[in-house]
Amino acid sequence: MNRDSSHLPAIDATVRALSKVLWSYHNLEQEIPESVDLILVAGSHDDRVAQYGAELTLKVPSRFVVTSGGFGKITAEIGGEPEATRFRRIMESHGVPAGRVLCEENSSNMGENIQFTHRLIDEQKPTSPVARAVVVTKPYMKRRALATALKQWPGVDWVSAGPDLSFEEYASVDVPERRMIELMVGDTQRIDTYAAKGFQVPQEIPSAVTHAFQQLVDLGFTRFVER
Repeated sequence: MNRDSSHLPAIDATVRALSKVLWSYHNLEQEIPESVDLILVAGSHDDRVAQYGAELTLKVPSRFVVTSGGFGKITAEIGGEPEATRFRRIMESHGVPAGRVLCEENSSNMGENIQFTHRLIDEQKPTSPVARAVVVTKPYMKRRALATALKQWPGVDWVSAGPDLSFEEYASVDVPERRMIELMVGDTQRIDTYAAKGFQVPQEIPSAVTHAFQQLVDLGFTRFVER
């Protein structure tokens, strides 16, 4: 759905400085194990996540590789094939062998990405449970992805990972800066509200992050903020 640009808040140096505070908070830096049981590549509108998932799959030995996602907030508007299907195709085009990736095409949010992937792995009747796993997502969603995985699939040693991009490098023609900021503001709210609802494990939110979030809300970056 197109929005009237005349009513959208401007993106200036102040907005970018506030957004970088949120970016730094969400973009966790964690060490990826030398081998894992599962690489879960969470679907989205950003194909670079799939490209990074392919790179990780080719570098880090794993028992299972799963792309997960039907249609989320953005891809539901765009249409086309499910996120998981598109991501698997991209990963195969970047060298991952055909048949290596399992597809979970019904989830519509991060909680379901984890839950439905857990179910899919159980259907494979593994000889031993998943003990170590990586969830791959957008850089600014790594914290919430990790918090969700720890809650929705406990007993697994989770780490989150994503494309190695800075705030300045992330926006592109396919991933507009405004949408990135709006989604990041929404994810910041969900760090708090989703933990309260039991969807994620709680995360400490520094006062500087709370301040930046509120400033961006007051400026009008509220497209994905829940009222």
